[in-house]
Amino acid sequence: MAVRRRQRLGPGGGRALLAALLLLLLCVWCRAAAERVRYAIAEELGRGSLVGPLARDLGLSADELPARKLRLSEEKQYFTVNEENGNLYVNERLDWEEMCGESATCSVSFEALVHNPLNIFHVEVAIEDVNDNSPSFRKASLDLEIGEWIPPGTGFPLDVAHDADVGSNSLLTYQLTSNPSFSLAMKESPDGSKPEIILERALDREKQSSFELVLTAVDAGDPMRSGSVQIRVNVTDANDNRPIFAQDRYHVRLREDAPPGSAFLDLSASDADAGTNARITYSFGEMPKTTLQKFMLDAESGAITLQETLDFEEMNAYNLAVEAKDGGGLVAHSKVEVEVLDVNDNPPEITILSLSSPVPEDAPEGTVIALLKVRDRDSGENGQVSCELSGEAPLSIVASSGGSYKVVTSGALDREQASEHRVTVVARDRGRPALRSSRELVLEVSDVNDNAPVFEEAAYSAYVAENNAAGALVLRVQAWDADAGANGRVSYWLAGGSAGAAGAAPLVSVEARSGALYAQRSLDYEQCREFTVAVRAQDGGSPARSSTATVRVFVLDRNDNAPRVLWPAPAAAGPGEAAGGAAAAPFEVVPRSAEAGYLVAKVVAVDADAGRNAWLSYELVQALEPALFRVGLHSGEVRTARAVGERDAAKQRLVAVVKDHGQPALSATATLHVVLAESLQEALPELSERPAGAEAAAAAAELQFYLVLALALLSALLVLSVALAVLARLRRAGPPAVLRCLGAQRFSLAGAAFPADFCEGTLPYSYNLCVPPPARAVPEAAWPPPPPVPILSAEELLGGDSCGKPSPNSNDLVAGEPPSEPGALQAAPGSARCLQCREEAAGAAVDREEREEARSATGSPARCGSARSLASY
Repeated sequence: MAVRRRQRLGPGGGRALLAALLLLLLCVWCRAAAERVRYAIAEELGRGSLVGPLARDLGLSADELPARKLRLSEEKQYFTVNEENGNLYVNERLDWEEMCGESATCSVSFEALVHNPLNIFHVEVAIEDVNDNSPSFRKASLDLEIGEWIPPGTGFPLDVAHDADVGSNSLLTYQLTSNPSFSLAMKESPDGSKPEIILERALDREKQSSFELVLTAVDAGDPMRSGSVQIRVNVTDANDNRPIFAQDRYHVRLREDAPPGSAFLDLSASDADAGTNARITYSFGEMPKTTLQKFMLDAESGAITLQETLDFEEMNAYNLAVEAKDGGGLVAHSKVEVEVLDVNDNPPEITILSLSSPVPEDAPEGTVIALLKVRDRDSGENGQVSCELSGEAPLSIVASSGGSYKVVTSGALDREQASEHRVTVVARDRGRPALRSSRELVLEVSDVNDNAPVFEEAAYSAYVAENNAAGALVLRVQAWDADAGANGRVSYWLAGGSAGAAGAAPLVSVEARSGALYAQRSLDYEQCREFTVAVRAQDGGSPARSSTATVRVFVLDRNDNAPRVLWPAPAAAGPGEAAGGAAAAPFEVVPRSAEAGYLVAKVVAVDADAGRNAWLSYELVQALEPALFRVGLHSGEVRTARAVGERDAAKQRLVAVVKDHGQPALSATATLHVVLAESLQEALPELSERPAGAEAAAAAAELQFYLVLALALLSALLVLSVALAVLARLRRAGPPAVLRCLGAQRFSLAGAAFPADFCEGTLPYSYNLCVPPPARAVPEAAWPPPPPVPILSAEELLGGDSCGKPSPNSNDLVAGEPPSEPGALQAAPGSARCLQCREEAAGAAVDREEREEARSATGSPARCGSARSLASY
């Protein structure tokens, strides 16, 4: 609390200090008793002067100020509060006389608002007067008429001086210039002390007809101020009767809506004298300037008329000082009390002190939305106000103390149903007729994260082929959130799952924004055939809400695993097993007395793939005696195809191919060693008769054989290419006569057929084989030759495919005769075995003459085929 004085000198300063201390204690007691904070300051303080620590007196610390938002609600900003320290400062000049007029006390009241939670405090600042106004008289000079017959001791009232200050600053003392004929005295009256001039001795107009005196008024302020007036005393003849008013005090009631110009009172005074001494004139006495502006007094008739409109809210009563003066200068005084009656001419005023908008949709019932202040400047029933809300909204209005109202929630709010509410506050007074006013409130509802994301489907299914590329899209999930802003922004996460032995976490990942699931790595059907992952959709609210959907991923099988032979087990060739590897290889003993169909062994193989990719077929591709053994296509059982003969070699090496039915098909080979002997004792010498270095020599010889064969094949291909080029040139120029006698296409065009590269190591070498078939007569009626059949590769031959299917690896077509009997090549001992033969179609460019010559010619064209070499035992 701040109390300011301009000077603190002398006893007056001590009394002021004591008064300030008493006022300080009073303010503290009042705040504790009624939650009202009071301060006292001196008027005329400069802008920015400290009034008091408002925040501290309200119990707020400096750290709480930003969040509590302390502010003032006064209509005219006389004061301001600092947002950093919470101190109250003067915002504009404070003048007691301008603000409070003639009131005994002067104060400014306003409300201080704090938020979070919302509360209101009443603050009152008392304005203390300072001696800043000098006493003044209404007239610059006074004229007195004193008859010479007036006896000594008679008093003549003088005009009082007016001091705009209050309290001790307005206490006046009067001084009169020294004169033996006059003295100054103070006369007590109900209206206060008034100065009078006292006649000290009888006047003699013949000696002195006038006197000049000076009356000085001095106030009790610190420092003292004074004002003076000139008194001119004229000595006249005798007038011994004063005017007398009909009433010592008049009382009039006047409605505030009375129009200007209305006459509401006629004064009446009488004088017992005669002549000019009995002639009475009326006038107003000493009154404030504002009062003189409201009323007018007729000097002759004494009628008082209203000059300006009245306002009960500004002033509800006026005291008029009237005088009646006769022609001899005698004056009579009276009072007129004018009471202003209130009229319901002011509608209620609605002021929004605070509005909390937007408000969260989860605000509990009874949450304060707005704080209103409703005031009616009228009095009585005209100033009694009631408030209500109009509009469809879950809001209600509750009356508070001091004409304040609170707008609170009366039900639950839901932004998804209504994001904004508009209501109208209607205030009515009880006057007749009643006046009303209204104010619209707009309440925005802010979003709260009260809705969890919802997936389009509770469970998803996806199908992915194995061996997929890392980062391939698996599936896209989608979830929606009814909330707004960050509360409705959905992001996706993996919440868990199961994938058998392999965990689901490293298999897939989800993109946080789009919900797309991507494969983290290549999937393997043999390791994981299906797995489930839980995808969590989470919004951006706080706290976040989420929901989960299950994604079931099925891995589709591809033929990516070659068959694996379990029996006979492949020999493991270690660093020291080169010499003795043959002895360690497993073997089967077949008695020489075995008949056809004797079970030698069973090739056991498995395929890690599934379905058609795991269906296995078996085929015997290499044997020293091809006609001696056969293998079951689907069972893998190796049996004798005929009875074992005496001329059959004692040691047999069989190579079987195991193929699956995938696209493309994959294969593996199984090597089976068979010993033809009646008993194990008979078979042991056969197994041990080969010297220790025999296997190494055999391997070197086999390698040398293949090198020579490859060189011969390359040479044959070169010669064939040159021959084809020459033949093509001769064909364009026309065939020579020597060739025409041989007929059309009596030569073989053997093209190189390169089989696919068997990376599994089943058939590592390939070669072309061209053998002549047994000579046989070609009838003349066998023209034209049968349609051409393309050469098939060794892979298709070994796979058992039909000859009618063309091989994609075939390069050229061979023209010739249809193949001979199936057993022709096998019956010729020492001749090469033809694995596949077909004829090539005759050229469309051969004319009819060449065909006729070819019909008469005889001969057998060479037969060509392509075969893959088999690893020798």
